[in-house]
Amino acid sequence: MVDFELNEEQEMLVELARTFADDELIPNAEHWDREGLFPAESIYKARELGLLNCTIPQEYGGMGLSFLDEVMINEELGRGDPGFATITGVTMLACHPIIYAGTEEQKQEYLGRVCDGKISAYCVTEPGAGSDVKAITTTAILEGDNYIVNGAKMWIGGAGHADWFYVLAKTADENTYGALSGFIIEANSPGLSVGKKEEKMGQRSSDTRSVSFDNVKVPKANLVGGVEGNGWLQAMVAFDRSRPMLASHALGNARGAMEEAWQYANERRTFGKSIFEHQAISFMLADMATKIEGARLLAHKAASMLDKGERATLAAAHAKRYAADIGMEVTTDAVQIFGGYGYSEEFPAARRMRGAKIYQIFGGTSQIQKLIISREINKDYQ
Repeated sequence: MVDFELNEEQEMLVELARTFADDELIPNAEHWDREGLFPAESIYKARELGLLNCTIPQEYGGMGLSFLDEVMINEELGRGDPGFATITGVTMLACHPIIYAGTEEQKQEYLGRVCDGKISAYCVTEPGAGSDVKAITTTAILEGDNYIVNGAKMWIGGAGHADWFYVLAKTADENTYGALSGFIIEANSPGLSVGKKEEKMGQRSSDTRSVSFDNVKVPKANLVGGVEGNGWLQAMVAFDRSRPMLASHALGNARGAMEEAWQYANERRTFGKSIFEHQAISFMLADMATKIEGARLLAHKAASMLDKGERATLAAAHAKRYAADIGMEVTTDAVQIFGGYGYSEEFPAARRMRGAKIYQIFGGTSQIQKLIISREINKDYQ
């Protein structure tokens, strides 16, 4: 039997996250986005409340919560401000390979740092390799007790504030998944340089930059798991575990847009009645609500599978793809309901629409999710 009831602890977590979003995120989101400000103080507050580092085990300083707990909390953070949700989410993305495959020493040190307030970043995408992870060209060549890393990464969230990076690099001169290995690289390593902050369409508070490696020495002890050739699996596990969270950000932002549009529809009057009373508008809002409900169910299913230790590649792809796509649809319709005000940056609809687009791109594009879905389903027909 499927149980959709939340337990008392989960209800308290959701209410805590919702209150934080109402009091801390929504009032500041416009200012952060307009000025491109990194909300360090609010990140600290969220961590102190126990809203971050959700699935890092307690023995390393994390909250030790379930993936379902994380998804529910992050829906509220996305509703508050998708930029803030992305900022905090990229740290967890970098932590997942360490949680999954790191040595005990790596977990104690680097997960511990994150739980003490440090930020980490996930370095996989390159200028010429995004969705095609196998095409990365960054290399890590073993020389004595150190790997020498050379290459460049692009679109790295949190890079300008990161304490350490999870970096995927080639440790063998061959075009195979087994040539990829994961490394933990300190942000202050000689030869590591971080580029300028990217000027983006949306989520401007989320710090996104390039990262370059010029003969960066990385101790052998920082090879994740101590084994070469396991990087592809580490990266894919990180994607499977993070995509339900990204889905929750997208649907949370969509929910925020719907709630704001719904309120406006009841306040705005035309032809002697609120625009909500016009079927054209009320049906748009009804469609928004249905799409958000569907996205939430997919995200919760994927998270629940992860909590049971099941392989969630297909479910995570469904959740991420659908939530990203309906997030764009819902926020676009919210702009339409607001009319001219929706096109103005003085109202939240435009910011939410700009912030929604990236979910169809990062963490695996919507087209890549469709590729994963089709391949996973096709296995049942072979």
